[in-house]
Amino acid sequence: MKPTPHLPTLRQLQYLVAVVELKHFGKAAERCFVSQSTLSAGIQELEELLGNTLLERNKRRVMPTRIGEEIADKARHLLALAVDLAETGRPGADPLSGRLAIGVIPTIGPFLLPKVLPDIRAAYPRLELTLVEDQSARLVRKVESGDLDAAILAFPYPLGALHHRIFWRENFCVAMPRAHPLASASRLSTRHLPGDELLLLEEGHCLTDHALAACHLEGLRGHAAFKGTSLYTLLQMVAGGQGLTFVPQMALGDTLLQSEEIRITELAESGPHREIGLVWRASYHKTDDLGLLAEGFGESLKRSGVPGLENAPRH
Repeated sequence: MKPTPHLPTLRQLQYLVAVVELKHFGKAAERCFVSQSTLSAGIQELEELLGNTLLERNKRRVMPTRIGEEIADKARHLLALAVDLAETGRPGADPLSGRLAIGVIPTIGPFLLPKVLPDIRAAYPRLELTLVEDQSARLVRKVESGDLDAAILAFPYPLGALHHRIFWRENFCVAMPRAHPLASASRLSTRHLPGDELLLLEEGHCLTDHALAACHLEGLRGHAAFKGTSLYTLLQMVAGGQGLTFVPQMALGDTLLQSEEIRITELAESGPHREIGLVWRASYHKTDDLGLLAEGFGESLKRSGVPGLENAPRH
């Protein structure tokens, strides 16, 4: 039987992940609540243990080597498992109580959270909810690394080993200037949409991916008239007569869409055009809580009268 090799400590892995993410020894030491010399010594010990240089250092900056990036990626998973293990060992608590960190994408957060959070906080007063808004790819990485417990994403989206539960389904509509030639139509087929007038979100926002896929307009990705950083920016441009954009049904009650300058028209293509759900690590210890949360989100949206498709949730 081979002897067990010396293994890295969780603390050493924390140091490495912090430096790789922040690319700064001082800031990494602050995150880990240690002195810079302690952090540097820990990483040096890790490099000696693994027999590899994990970081490139010079007077101006610090950068991970290729193997350093690979080790840091594996370290994130190990650290997340360690956190889940520690939480699993604690005494049981009331459902949806204590701290819960959840991410949400920008094309969902402003329209979902104001409708569902009052109900969730009233039903679970001991829940300490922390919310982080970011793009899908970064939220998935944060869930995988344990920086977030879960995230609210739009689907389809590649999740790797993450688990998910859908709690809402909806279609897209088209927002256009009220004076546009197509504004009189009650429903629009996407083949009638003028591609050179489309206003889309920039790369990284999955609403654009879902809208183009649902509308069979993938070929227009590189031909948008404008690419913006937020849906609100696009809607302001629509109100100013600068083009058309896609809006999810969840956003239809927003005050900006009540502008007299904007006309909302349904798409003729059958849906759902996107699904909304909660994602989490397979090792996460409070999956029942997340199931309750997803169920609560869906029920709150129904009570709020948010337009959507009433299909039974899929897991």
